[in-house]
This record gives sequence, structure tokens and C-alpha cells, in this order.
Amino acid sequence: MATSLKSNKCAIRIRPLLRGARIKVKLFVQPGDGVMPLVQAINNARKSVEIVVFRFDRSEVEKALASAVSRGVFVHALIAYTNRGGERNLRKLEMRLLAAGVTVARSADDLARYHGKFMIIDRRELYVLAFNFTYLDIEHSRSFGLVTTNPELVEEAVKLFEADTKRQPYVTGVPSFVVSPVNARKQLSSFIKGAKKSLLIYDPEVSDAAMIRLLEDLSKAGVEIKILGHLSLKSSKLDWHKLGPMRLHTRTIIRDGHQAFIGSQSLREIELGARREVGVIFRDSKILSRLSKIFSEDWETTLRAKEASAIEEAEPAAKVAKKIAKAVVKDLPPVAPVLEVMVKEMVGARAYVDVDPCVLEESVKDAVKEAVREVVRDVVEEVVAQNGTAPGK
Repeated sequence: MATSLKSNKCAIRIRPLLRGARIKVKLFVQPGDGVMPLVQAINNARKSVEIVVFRFDRSEVEKALASAVSRGVFVHALIAYTNRGGERNLRKLEMRLLAAGVTVARSADDLARYHGKFMIIDRRELYVLAFNFTYLDIEHSRSFGLVTTNPELVEEAVKLFEADTKRQPYVTGVPSFVVSPVNARKQLSSFIKGAKKSLLIYDPEVSDAAMIRLLEDLSKAGVEIKILGHLSLKSSKLDWHKLGPMRLHTRTIIRDGHQAFIGSQSLREIELGARREVGVIFRDSKILSRLSKIFSEDWETTLRAKEASAIEEAEPAAKVAKKIAKAVVKDLPPVAPVLEVMVKEMVGARAYVDVDPCVLEESVKDAVKEAVREVVRDVVEEVVAQNGTAPGK
């Protein structure tokens, strides 16, 4: 339950959402935009800051929250009850925030993990983040965040925040506000099924069997699917690559270049059905254009990195091959006399034989390749037998 060193009565005095205002949408791109836009948002808050924390090591954000309290802003933090290897740090953060006057609530332990990341400013502006408030996610990982003033999305986020801080059931009301385990599978399945031309996917772990089948069906139907991240089903023919050389943390899907999802849930069974994850589905032509461009650049960078890596891995084999070639050539008898003898044996005393030099050259090359192949195979098998190791292990 929520606790505070100060009274939380000011919570009921937050102004309601304004209707009819122009909706603003903004994209955060990490690395690049950094932490300062988040700090600035907190600094600009006039009435309230409601923030969800899963991982946290940014002192700038912590100081901004404390400063907001000091100028009379109601700050309410919902902190995950645990995260892998960082529970002690979460408890220390709770104590520091409480000491600064922040109202603190801890998420319930009924879900496998509380992994959502979002912030609400003055109940008018919603920040849905695919990254944590950490140096690793913000400074060294590809990730995105979306800021929106859409009243329906803001109101739905407030409803979720209040339900989770009070440990009460949350009932979804806006389809584009994607919450695991409540409506994520349904909404993301529907979103993916709607693809007509392309799906560009950032996802560290695509492993849900139903989602993979859906993607495979779309691919067979002609939808171009590219995945940057990891696909667990090795037998799948979907086109995927591990993002390189940058770390990947975002979960983002761009559909047909006209609509996108940004959030914290992977296409992974546990994140769709057993954890608290939060994301949004949205349309904005400028943001979609930028996201598509970034994906294309990351895709090309990844392919170039893989090619460079393959070349580096091939270099040792190439060096060995060159050394072998030099040694073999050094010990070989001159080729011309051998060729002359072989031709005479084949044609006998005939004065003219129609022999195509190009055909002869290719035949000799093929014969030499096959002979070398047999020798290499025999040597490798002998070495493996001596080491007592099976090939390919």
C-alpha cells in the first residue's frame, strides 16, 4: 500500500483531464535523447508526477522528483516489488524517496514481474517507455519512448496506476493501451494480423508459439517481416538478426509504415500472459517515418556487422589455406611437362586434336579441388579421432 512521510491528501486535488485540447505526440530515441527530457518533464510538473519504476540508477531523475516535492508537486512512485538481482537497490530507492517526501507504493507480487515503465505528468501527459531509468538502457541501448497528450490514453494510464498502487483489479477500457496480462495478447495479435505489406520488429525475445505461427502465416501470404532481436524457433524461416553492434532493449513493431506499437512486452508467453507490461499502439506520420528510417539504418548496420564478423572468422582458415597452397606448390613438379605427357598419351600420333583450353582449365581445377577436398577431409577426421572429439562439437 502507499506510504509517505507527508500527507497524501493533495492527491485528490489534481485537476481533471482537459478535453478538446490538441493531441501532441513525441518520440524518444535512445541512445541519443538521453535522460534530460525526462528530467525536464518532471521539472515542468505543476500538480503531480506519477511514475512507475522497475530499474533505476539515474540520480538526475531522483533529484528532480525530490525537487518537485519541495515545490509542492504531489509525487507518487510505484516501485516493482522485485527485479532480477536488484531488489536491494529497489528497497534503498524506496527509503530515499520516502525521505524526500515522495508517496511510495510497492507493486503486488501476484504477477511474475512488474515490468511496465511509464510516467504521468499533471494527468495530462503520458510517457510510455520501453527503457528503464538506467544508464545502460538510456546511454547504451536501442530503445524508444512515446509521449502523448491523448486524453483517453492518459486517463487509462491513470486508471492503471491507481489500480496497481491500491492493488485492485484493472479492467481495460482503451484497446490501443496495451496492458499485460489483461489485453496484450488480444491486441497485439490483432495489430499484427492487420499487416498488409510489412512488419518491422524490434524484440529481444520472440518466443511465443502462437505469435510465431501468426508471423509465419503472414510471411507466407507475402508480408515482408524483418526482426531485429532474437527468434527462439530455429526452424522458422522468418528473417531475423541479432541487433549489432548495439544492445537492444526496446519492444517495437512498425506495421505497414502507418501504425506502430511501443512498449515493454516482447512476443513472449510470460510477458504477454504473466507479467505487468505496458505499451501503446498509435498513428503519427512523422514519428512512423522516423521509426522506419531508424529501423532500416539499424538493419543495414547489423548486416554489415555480420559480414565483417564473417570475414574475420574466415581469416584464420584463409591463412591456413594460403600456407598449405604455398607448401604444396613448392613440392609440386612443374605442371607443363606433366600436361604434355598426359596429352600425348591421350591423342597418340594424331596431328590435330580439338581441345578447348577453357574446358581443359576448368576440368583441371575441378579435379584438383576434389583431390584437395578428400585430403582435407581425411586429415580433419584423423585429428578429430586423435583428440577424441566428435566433429561439430
